[in-house]
Amino acid sequence: METTKLMDRDLALELARVTEAAAIGSAKWLGRGDKEAADQAAVSSMRHMFSTVDIDGVVVIGEGEKDEAPMLYIGEQIGKAGPDADAVDIAVDPLDGTTSTAKGTANAISVIAVAGRGKLYHTKNYYMEKLAVGPKAKGHIDITKPLKENIINVAKALNKKVEDVTVTILERDRHNNLIAQCRQLGCRIKLFRDGDVGAAIATALDDSGIDIMVGIGGAPEGVLAAAALKCLGGEIQGRLHAHTSEEIHQAQTNPHYYDVLTTDDLAAGDDILFIATGVSDGDMLKGVRFMADNIVKTHTIVMRSASGTIRFIEAIHNMNKKPVYAQGDEK
Repeated sequence: METTKLMDRDLALELARVTEAAAIGSAKWLGRGDKEAADQAAVSSMRHMFSTVDIDGVVVIGEGEKDEAPMLYIGEQIGKAGPDADAVDIAVDPLDGTTSTAKGTANAISVIAVAGRGKLYHTKNYYMEKLAVGPKAKGHIDITKPLKENIINVAKALNKKVEDVTVTILERDRHNNLIAQCRQLGCRIKLFRDGDVGAAIATALDDSGIDIMVGIGGAPEGVLAAAALKCLGGEIQGRLHAHTSEEIHQAQTNPHYYDVLTTDDLAAGDDILFIATGVSDGDMLKGVRFMADNIVKTHTIVMRSASGTIRFIEAIHNMNKKPVYAQGDEK
């Protein structure tokens, strides 16, 4: 059993403040058509708030390598790192749903996952093929088998007719074949345009109406989704998907490149924290609300794998009393 400060309940609240700040910062750009500005606001706010948390953290999933990202880059040391701070891996997506934020559409969130050092999968790959389900269908999927077989097996596990199973798929041309397979089988489809962390999590929420998430999406988002599903008792399987010329070369020379990555491969250990705050309204979380008198409301989910606890936090922020870095603005 791990004995890190992840066991400290106060840490979860501290991390909730981090995603709240990032969500507030990016929500100021909701519907304004500038996804780069929205993402930068989230990154800046999240990074500044991390400096107030007493952890010895290393970013393993972040905004890219050091020469490409000035903040929250892979390998960056974050946290106050006091004498009693524990060494942890950090996976972040300051704004999962940049396009959704720019367009003012649903399901944009700010996300953090935290685990003991060496417990979160580290990949520089851009894409990952993913298959995710909730607790009731755990153990009944195999990403190496045809989608039809997986849907039939999940339907049996859920005691549903195949036509009552709902599959959620990222709406991209590369998924036209998956969509066609689902329609041929007769199951239901819910397409989404952006934010596949939330889509994977939806499979484990009873009232979401989603049973399976399938398709090729971001590899970093696969790690974050695994952390969440570890907390929720669900399952995700992934395989790296070669996209760039460098990745294609790696796939050609590495016989294990396409090995199946399980939930435990992506997010290992007994104690994982997953925190997300809504930016725009979605299936799981409400978006940021800007009220009169500089009051802001946020909606956050905090999950912990060790206890299985899931908490929703609705917070009211008086922005007149917050430091600048907690308001989504630069210092």
